[in-house]
Amino acid sequence: MTDSWRPPRGRVVCIGETMAALAPTPSGPLADADHLSLSVAGAESNVAMYLADHGIESTWLSALGDDPLGARVRAVLAAAGVDIAHVTTDPDRPTGLMLKNPSPAGTRVHYYRKGSAASALGPDLLDHKALRTAALVHFTGITPALSASCRELVTHALAVPAAERPHAISFDVNHRAQLWPEATAPHVLHDLADRADIVFVGLDEAQELWGAHLTPTAVRELLPAPRVVVVKDGPREATALTPAGSATVPAPHTPVTEPVGAGDAFAAGFLTGLLRGEPLSRSLRLGHITAASALSVTGDHGPLPPHSTIDRLLDLTDEQWKNVRVAGGGVGRADK
Repeated sequence: MTDSWRPPRGRVVCIGETMAALAPTPSGPLADADHLSLSVAGAESNVAMYLADHGIESTWLSALGDDPLGARVRAVLAAAGVDIAHVTTDPDRPTGLMLKNPSPAGTRVHYYRKGSAASALGPDLLDHKALRTAALVHFTGITPALSASCRELVTHALAVPAAERPHAISFDVNHRAQLWPEATAPHVLHDLADRADIVFVGLDEAQELWGAHLTPTAVRELLPAPRVVVVKDGPREATALTPAGSATVPAPHTPVTEPVGAGDAFAAGFLTGLLRGEPLSRSLRLGHITAASALSVTGDHGPLPPHSTIDRLLDLTDEQWKNVRVAGGGVGRADK
């Protein structure tokens, strides 16, 4: 199989909202909590932080409120090695907020982002100087759900035909049903995804949006235009499909502390592989390894294994890979 297309090497610009996030400490129902921990949460900035961890130059482009929560977001991303020099401060709108409500059935998320600083982003951002030297621009399906102007931002970016764009565009469908008006998400997200160069979508969300019986191959048939479509099947496997063929790599055995942020980490790992010129199978492995780092922590951003360990994991045979256990910074055999 030949999978010759690769995005050009260079800086990645991730565009979207990042919020302050509050969660009960210790973990438990929000209504019973006496203490809350403060972190930051944002799909696009998660990708930017993991790209930086892998040594890829990354810029986060967005807006924050002129408030302490916005200052916290800036500090966390800067400490992770992400370029935040172009993030604007909105004196009139607040930084968005997210509350996590853990329960035995899973963690429910409550958003307070209507009227936030980032919800006022619009298509004028596409003229920003940070995009002039970008090799790749990353969006998610969260941004067009935030406001009419945010939808115009993503729509305008993807309206330019791929052959005429100065940079490649990756798009993670990242469906957040609670942010969308009823019955609008399936059409809008399909249209946007099919205009991107690289698409990430979970098999479960593809089935929820576009058909209950979809397979990865059927998802690719629904999205014929992108150069690469990556379908993630939860803890089982991930498949990358191109016009030239496909590759499927099982997920390693990974203990789960909390699944939030794992999809963003996977996207960053896979994009890192492509930007380095790796074949699809090794890029998928790098996605899985990076996702394990997010799965190992209660926040969205966990530590990667040492680079030497990552290189060793990428060089395993397929049979050895099936038996590996990856837990954030630790690696072992699944049968131990």
